[in-house]
Amino acid sequence: MYASKIAEVDAFSDLIRGVRAHGSLFGSSTLSPPWALHFVDGAPLTLCTVLTGAGWIVPEHGPPEPLRARETIVVRGPATFTFVDEVGTRAEPIACGEHCATPEQGGTRHRRGWNDPGGDTGHGLGGGTGDGPGGNSDDGRDATTLIVGAYPVRGEISRRLLDALPVVLRVDEGGTGDPVLDHLAAEVAIDTPGQQVVLDRLLDWMLVCTLREWFDRPGGEPPAWWAAQRDPVVGDALRLLHAEPAAPWTVAALAEQTGVSRSTLAKRFADLVGEPPLTYLTRWRMTLAADLLVERKAATIADIARTVGYSDPFGFSAAFKRVRGANPSEFRRTATTS
Repeated sequence: MYASKIAEVDAFSDLIRGVRAHGSLFGSSTLSPPWALHFVDGAPLTLCTVLTGAGWIVPEHGPPEPLRARETIVVRGPATFTFVDEVGTRAEPIACGEHCATPEQGGTRHRRGWNDPGGDTGHGLGGGTGDGPGGNSDDGRDATTLIVGAYPVRGEISRRLLDALPVVLRVDEGGTGDPVLDHLAAEVAIDTPGQQVVLDRLLDWMLVCTLREWFDRPGGEPPAWWAAQRDPVVGDALRLLHAEPAAPWTVAALAEQTGVSRSTLAKRFADLVGEPPLTYLTRWRMTLAADLLVERKAATIADIARTVGYSDPFGFSAAFKRVRGANPSEFRRTATTS
């Protein structure tokens, strides 16, 4: 028997759940021109925002993008990018990544809890004097404070979110992320227990706000599953499928739960999502199964099959190969080796 109240689980929440700032690079640098920070790790997602000042994001394969105070840009990897004071800057690029964790290597002040509370290091970019977090210029007028969060993206679920994003997306100030920026500015200016946890969660919050703003931008073309969530019928059907993916769903059962006829649900779902409800469900189950095959190494194929709603492991294996191009055992072996 299905729940009478539709659970508060949506496609976006499921897709972004594996994109977390925990263990990722977090940097707060106050820079004086000229500067050029080359982010070399090619993280799946990197969020860049400036609290004060301005600069340019220069993707490895793309035109430069201006980044002004309280604007946010998200860069999708694996390509690298550079943050510069101006296009064509005379500054020598400093490689930022695993070694960009100390003022001597570019001014980053926070990484996995690392913190250097104030004081002149003598090595900040642009000859900073240490007036405030990360160093500053002599009079503070030309300083640009950059916040960077590099996100690891784990699993096949979150990759569906990456597939919906361009290489570079930007969001202007004045949106729902502004209060988060205020919190970030306050947090990077202090040194207190639990700071890294707070910064990680603020970055997660900032990323969610940024992606929602970008998906909802006027004239934008969000992915079908994003727009469909707003439909009173199809949105409810999607929440049901994501809340209980292993349930024995039929189009008739979904229609009954959403309060419309079977034909109405089937047509509206296909029109808005781009595929029939049960085709969407199968692809979502196989995405869940792909992650479970890697995460649960001791689980058998039959165990995974039951978890995603298949009583017959042979039927599950056939569906998995049809959707993923390899049977579950081959996929697990290849993914584990990789």
